[in-house]
Amino acid sequence: MKLFRTPSAFSGALTAAAAIFTVAAFAGGLLYLDRKMGRPIVETTTSSVSTGLLPDEADIRRILVDRIDAQRQSVGIVVGTIGPNGRNIVAHGSFGGLDPRPVDGDTIFEIGSVTKVFTGLLLADMAERGEVALADPVAKYLPMNVAVPERGGKAITLADLATNTSGLPRMPDNFEPTDETNPYADYTIDEMYAFVSGYKLPRDIGTEYEYSNLGSALLGQALAGRAGKDYAALVQERIAGPLAMRSTTIELNPPLNKHMATGHNEVLEIVPNWDLPAFAAAGALRSSANDLLELFQLTLNKDRTPLATALAGTLATRRAIGEQETSAALGWVVTKSSNGEIAWQDGGTGGYSAFIGFHPGLRTAVIVLSNANTGVSDIGLHLLNREIPLTRVKPRHTEVSVDPKLFDTYVGRYQLAPDVILTIMREDDVLFAQFPGQSKLRLFAEGEHRFFYKEVEAAITFAAPAADRSPSLVLHRFGRDMAAPRLSD
Repeated sequence: MKLFRTPSAFSGALTAAAAIFTVAAFAGGLLYLDRKMGRPIVETTTSSVSTGLLPDEADIRRILVDRIDAQRQSVGIVVGTIGPNGRNIVAHGSFGGLDPRPVDGDTIFEIGSVTKVFTGLLLADMAERGEVALADPVAKYLPMNVAVPERGGKAITLADLATNTSGLPRMPDNFEPTDETNPYADYTIDEMYAFVSGYKLPRDIGTEYEYSNLGSALLGQALAGRAGKDYAALVQERIAGPLAMRSTTIELNPPLNKHMATGHNEVLEIVPNWDLPAFAAAGALRSSANDLLELFQLTLNKDRTPLATALAGTLATRRAIGEQETSAALGWVVTKSSNGEIAWQDGGTGGYSAFIGFHPGLRTAVIVLSNANTGVSDIGLHLLNREIPLTRVKPRHTEVSVDPKLFDTYVGRYQLAPDVILTIMREDDVLFAQFPGQSKLRLFAEGEHRFFYKEVEAAITFAAPAADRSPSLVLHRFGRDMAAPRLSD
């Protein structure tokens, strides 16, 4: 893919939108490591954290006040919760820009990749109706001139796309925005079809997870083609209309536009909204907390409606994400935690962050929407399980140049827990770290012995080399320092 030198609005949003798997897998890996170490990575100060009870309004408000007023990580945040004891909205902050109005449950935000949950639900609903089958080749519902790649005699299916196991890349390499502040606006469906038709799959279909905005976009085009209408109309007909989600759409009419919060980048500068015509099913929807709570009301209703059955069906199909206790469902990431499974998805655009998640077993759900591209997933996961810690302001790392020959002293395997090994590897003049079953992540030097991640908030310090080998490292994450000795070669 072309590398961009871009303003913070684009670079920050592209990282948030493109690296969801990185965050999900890293978080899942640390929860797994948490249990292997026999203690939480961060001690919690909240009692009875595993009861499944959602925090009360005062606790949530304290989190939002800290995030906005103290940490300066957003302008306005809305949290929606729902469970057996009812639903609640807690909000803090404003619309932003020159609009001092306070945000509330009806304020509309871009939800980015949370759109993928709607795409997964559409797939499950259409499968339940018999209109499609999860095992159908996606080519069946695309124009005949689209040559979807195959490998080993196997075709990419709808389920492969929904679980990010199709073998398609995160983004097409012909994605070259002319407006970096609205990067998807001029990318066309024809360009997407042209890339897909010429792409050669690098591995067997269904064998490995790779987060793919392209795959979700292609799935949305296929479902819309099968229904004979565009993606926005299909969402309205099958989900937003039946659930009376009046603020959930792609294009806002004038009355709804009055409820749209202003977007801000990671340093709280005002940025434009995004348009994603070809990638609609991957991240184009806008919604409000009240609307999104209607989606989870399905899990509480005693009447088993067809849409409730479809929502349950989105979790029935699972594909493993590496070897950790995290899997991909239809539009969801499913992570095992100390109080049960959490199904969740997050999203980020140039000026917004979003999170939705729920406990299928406990029948509780959380929505978090922000009008800044700074991430809110930690808030959502923490509210669902208070053993999952909140993050603080990401430290400002400064990348420095070091002699790549030093990397050879760090290459090796380091044991963080009895069966959790962190592998450090070098490729040319670049250093990488990899948890078991996860993608390798690049490490950036801020000193001869200390390195940091850009995709996640973590750092590694290597012990000074002895006999040309570093004897140990320390992983810095969640405010804790986790030592790991080097294993014998």
